[in-house]
Amino acid sequence: MISKADIEGLFKKQLKKIGDAALRDKVVDVWLAGCERGGWKSVDDLLNIPFTLLTDTKGVNFIEHTLAVTDGAIALAQAQIDNYKNVPYPIDMDRLIAGGILHDVGKLMEIEPDGSGGYRKSHAGRCARHPISGAILAGEMGMNDEVINTIICHAKEGDGRPQVIETVLIHQADFATFNPLVMLKKGDLIQ
Repeated sequence: MISKADIEGLFKKQLKKIGDAALRDKVVDVWLAGCERGGWKSVDDLLNIPFTLLTDTKGVNFIEHTLAVTDGAIALAQAQIDNYKNVPYPIDMDRLIAGGILHDVGKLMEIEPDGSGGYRKSHAGRCARHPISGAILAGEMGMNDEVINTIICHAKEGDGRPQVIETVLIHQADFATFNPLVMLKKGDLIQ
């Protein structure tokens, strides 16, 4: 069974940056609930999930992807904070980090082992993509609306929808980790 300490260990560096202790705890609780609903039993299970079923991930797993997106979104925010004389909108770093860690939490319910050493879309995943299932889970757990916005709007479900700035940054970091793999598979990534 995956414990609170397991989730805290996986995201230790990022969780430490969330100043609001209640928000930090809620992020961990959402992950624990997602693991339980998805039937994931160990950290090793989590470390073996590919971050997407849509292309060859070249071995990049779900946890690595979540860490890269979170750190990438932080870097995008920090670049604006460091370089704009006047940042034209407030960036809430706690919300950004929470949203980064949770942006794909719905994949815990969307992906399942296929019984042959691989992975497939689960029944729940065929019914609702991960941005929707992740946002529902976070809402059930009492997460604030702005972090729910980062979950539900980080992918195509957010196209044309109102978004908090943290969603925009997470979306950009997410697609910066996904698009090169799709391009690589198609032969469109110039190397």
